[in-house]
Amino acid sequence: MQGQPSSRQNQTSVLDFTMTTIDEKTVPLSTYKGKVLLLVNVASRCGYTPQYKNLEALYEKYKAKGFTVLGFPANNFGAQEPGTNVEIKQFCTSRYNVTFDVFAKISVKGDDQHPLYRFLTSEKTNPGYSGPIKWNFQKFLVGRDGKVVGRFDSGVDPLSAEIVQAVEAALAR
Repeated sequence: MQGQPSSRQNQTSVLDFTMTTIDEKTVPLSTYKGKVLLLVNVASRCGYTPQYKNLEALYEKYKAKGFTVLGFPANNFGAQEPGTNVEIKQFCTSRYNVTFDVFAKISVKGDDQHPLYRFLTSEKTNPGYSGPIKWNFQKFLVGRDGKVVGRFDSGVDPLSAEIVQAVEAALAR
């Protein structure tokens, strides 16, 4: 089951969407208002899958300051996330001890692209950080107000100076 956008017709921030968690609970992203978020499309069988470890480390380092990671499993690239939500959750927790929020599997590109990722990749709704998702583990940094303030390619490690500095700057705002 995929998350649905809220009843609003014109989403203006990430916080305007409602998603489904990996445990099939409906969560309005507005519950994260006031937090700095790192949205990541994740996959269990990707060369970048070990980034789960540093995503968790980044989350642990800054969560007390109002930061969180939101993982969105997607099977759009090389069928690298074939599992069910139950299997994905088991993998994340047993292999990488993930405690940040992981959501139900969605599509991040193509005809069935989830509305959240349509918003993130559209020049109209996300100028400056738009463009297609190229692979697993692309990262969108979202400020406390729900606006995207940074985007990082798959190969950028979550603990890189580039991401850490951006997270710290967003937390200072």
